[in-house]
Amino acid sequence: MNFPPPEGSDVEPAVEPETSAPPGEPTPEQYVEVQQSEDFSLLRRSFRGFAIPMTIAFLVWYFAYVLLSTYAEGLMATPLLGNLNLGIVLGLSQFVMTFLITWLYIRHANKSLDPISARLRDQLEGDH
Repeated sequence: MNFPPPEGSDVEPAVEPETSAPPGEPTPEQYVEVQQSEDFSLLRRSFRGFAIPMTIAFLVWYFAYVLLSTYAEGLMATPLLGNLNLGIVLGLSQFVMTFLITWLYIRHANKSLDPISARLRDQLEGDH
């Protein structure tokens, strides 16, 4: 909020900023236009189509592990190989799942998300 300078002051009144973007930068209207475009809808659908199922799958796996650790101690204590039991193997598999999901996301983003976002960026920043 800008207040006028006090009476008799040498201070110039504050200038309100312009609502348009600086030269070479997209305007708010261009952002809204892109947001309402089919490419943007496709980008959101593609992202959500990957992120939501992967999040659900990981959370189900994680909570299954936690619940098994809490309520199925005998099962989790089942020896598999030497001192390794099922609980240790399933616990370590949480790390494997994290790396697997990260790798799958990078692959999905490179194939499906990046080309669409590049088109949208070109539409906003490039000459069109």
